[in-house]
Amino acid sequence: METLRKAVNEIAYTQDHVKLSPLKRSLVPVLSIASTLYRLAFSLRRCLYRLGVFREHRLPVPVISVGNLTWGGNGKTPMVEFVALCLADSGISPLILTRGYAGGDEAKMLQRHLLGRPVKIAIGANRAAIASSFLRKYGYVDPRSSTCSYRVCVDQRVQSHLNLEKIGAAILDDGMQHWSLRSDLRIVMVNGLMLWGNCQLLPLGPLREPLNALGRADAVVIHHADLIPEQSLNDIELTVREFKEALPIFFTRMAPSHFFEVGNIHSRKPLTAFSGTVVLCVSGIGSANAFVKGMKKLGAFYVDQLEFSDHHIFQLKDIEMIKGRLRELEKRFGAKPVVIVTEKDYDRDPVILKQLDPYEVMTLCSSLQIIPHKECTEDSFKKLLNRATGR
Repeated sequence: METLRKAVNEIAYTQDHVKLSPLKRSLVPVLSIASTLYRLAFSLRRCLYRLGVFREHRLPVPVISVGNLTWGGNGKTPMVEFVALCLADSGISPLILTRGYAGGDEAKMLQRHLLGRPVKIAIGANRAAIASSFLRKYGYVDPRSSTCSYRVCVDQRVQSHLNLEKIGAAILDDGMQHWSLRSDLRIVMVNGLMLWGNCQLLPLGPLREPLNALGRADAVVIHHADLIPEQSLNDIELTVREFKEALPIFFTRMAPSHFFEVGNIHSRKPLTAFSGTVVLCVSGIGSANAFVKGMKKLGAFYVDQLEFSDHHIFQLKDIEMIKGRLRELEKRFGAKPVVIVTEKDYDRDPVILKQLDPYEVMTLCSSLQIIPHKECTEDSFKKLLNRATGR
């Protein structure tokens, strides 16, 4: 299955199928038929929502959608966390609505990062229903209809534990194609390193819907902008503006902060800890290249990688394969290599990674950061959130 996923991924990101191996080219006709069926089903579903056959729900609090047009690696989860922190800091208690893919690795990471903050996380496919359930349980405060001033409202929430429990906004994770909930602000994440591949719909290409869907966005975020040449960023901007001229376009990066040991989450090592060492990056995420490039920038002597599909759940056979690669690196360089994983990989299954002993396994911690670009800064992004929440 892993081999098939990698083959489909390569096809999706290859513009000229002639360059593919004969085996992979043989998959193209099958994927083309499946892509056509997907397009028909997608168009029908969209039409049924427009005609009102499928109901669009409106929550009594503002809804901020964070989504994308392609599969994985676009920075949705870091952006969800960033938005949640912005809202919490402004006195609004947000509810994060997420599907919880592959055992909920992203939800676990969000829970760990947002611990102690007035943020609630709801996991489930029917996000309209689960949102209604949380609103009934905790109550809600719509910041758009509040008659008191911002300062008074914040003071009241600080003083009252009950108000802190009340939900003031919902963040819809992976919400671009989730039409059952109406959004007040649509943020579309774009992986600047991979973009839109061959521009075909799933599964022939990486697109969940055609690129003209960018016209529905209220803001576009080009993720991993620090790893992309300036001319490429300008080209991406021009492409996006073909669909919506006045669309705010933000640039973001994953800013690394420290490492912690897989066996001790409370440990903390500086980013310079593995400068000059041999490193094996092991990941099951949507954008492994960004992870590897980030590690190279931290000064490792040599960076190797083992890449699995997004949300991959590590098995014992994977552990043996990783150990085999580590032994090869140790023999080649005469020193014990260090395994580096992402937080998503750690949260998916921290126990199995301990079985890589006696090799050291470290987790790289990073957070999303907005890179100032023209008039699109962190402050202007927060103003978008304030407008969506009636501030």
